[in-house]
Amino acid sequence: MSARTSIVPIAVTVLFGAVAALLDTTLVAVALNALQADLGASVTAVGWVSTAYILAMTAVIPLVGWSVGRFGARGVWVAALGVFLLGAVLSACAWSVGSLIAFRALQGLGGGMVLPLTQVTLARAAGPERLGRVMGVVGLFGQLAPVTGPVLGGLLVDGWGWRWAFLATAPPVLAALAMTGRWFPRETERSSRPLDVAGLVLLPGGLVALLYALSGGGVALAVLGGAMITIFGVRALRRSDALVDLRLFADPSFRGGTVMMFVLGVTTWGPMFLLPLYLQQRGGLSSLDAGLVLAPQGVGMGLAFLLVGRVADRLPPRPLAAAGMAVGTAATVPFLFTSDPVLLGTTLLARGAGFGVASLPIAAAIYRTLPKAAMAHASSASNVVQRIGAAAGTALMAAVVAAAGFEPALLVMVVLAAVALASTIVLRPTPGGPAAPPDSATGRPTDSEPHRRPRCR
Repeated sequence: MSARTSIVPIAVTVLFGAVAALLDTTLVAVALNALQADLGASVTAVGWVSTAYILAMTAVIPLVGWSVGRFGARGVWVAALGVFLLGAVLSACAWSVGSLIAFRALQGLGGGMVLPLTQVTLARAAGPERLGRVMGVVGLFGQLAPVTGPVLGGLLVDGWGWRWAFLATAPPVLAALAMTGRWFPRETERSSRPLDVAGLVLLPGGLVALLYALSGGGVALAVLGGAMITIFGVRALRRSDALVDLRLFADPSFRGGTVMMFVLGVTTWGPMFLLPLYLQQRGGLSSLDAGLVLAPQGVGMGLAFLLVGRVADRLPPRPLAAAGMAVGTAATVPFLFTSDPVLLGTTLLARGAGFGVASLPIAAAIYRTLPKAAMAHASSASNVVQRIGAAAGTALMAAVVAAAGFEPALLVMVVLAAVALASTIVLRPTPGGPAAPPDSATGRPTDSEPHRRPRCR
């Protein structure tokens, strides 16, 4: 079987798991208004239903590189899907907002590993010369979640209640588990790299403190969180077994792509929390109608992935990302002037297309110049950064809505999109060839020519 053919069953297997994790986000976003009313929760507490999930994802993502090396990607994949499924079932059984937040955190522990495992498995199977095309096809199928999630969530919430929004992710998880035994690649190599336990405490603990401070927890928590993250960074730069390999940031392509992943996390996840509540509470729409308004954004992203995937392999990342961000920013501005569902659905189609065009070169840039052995740790590091942005964006939107209402939050959404456009300057202006692997002692790319791979054509 050729390499080009063999990637198909692998992709189908991991995409079922990835779609389940992505569906969860869009399904729950539409259900937030209903569960807020049913559980008698505040906007801030409802925000933590999403934030706790994202923080748990962030906490476990750094374990991906270590656990894949120690136990193999296949075993970690099965465990991640199992934990995600358990968290979904328990969330559907929650009796209070506190219990729901706890169960969402459990679910996030599983979901946090599913998405980076999907990326690293496909990156290994595709190779650097086909990354853009593979990411494009994967992104296209991944957009089934943003397109169908809001509509399916609206149908479930309006018909049977918000608890079914959590149970809807069970079928794709079970399908992924069934296919794993047949298609998921087996690995024989194992790593003896020790686990950075102190880093596992410092990084997630610092993030929780910072985000809780953002939600009104006080200056002391912000100082504590900042200190913990600083200590983590100093330790990580001095250790070869750090939870997150910060030496990867010596690679300029990886560094630029990862910074943009953070920006995308803030820019996309914050509105993902804001818009369903805005459409239902201020626009008076039902869960289903809100889902129908939100669905075009996923359609726009899917079209962008379908059309731009092959182009992303040939063009420099910066101009393509900047063009997409410009469209996405322009399509965000109408939210300041209208609440008409038809017009907003149209602008969300354009916003989705813009962010879809931008995200492809960013995703490919992360892996483009790294050796295969570094891909698991690169996936871990970039996903941590993106989820930090996602958690920060969600907490920020919840704080602004609780303190000032929807109109200022919509203005913040526009500002964030403009910041994302300006941030594309950090991407490399040219495609660039694969770099040499980082030196094991310094983390800097070596100059040894035998390590270099041919440029992608």
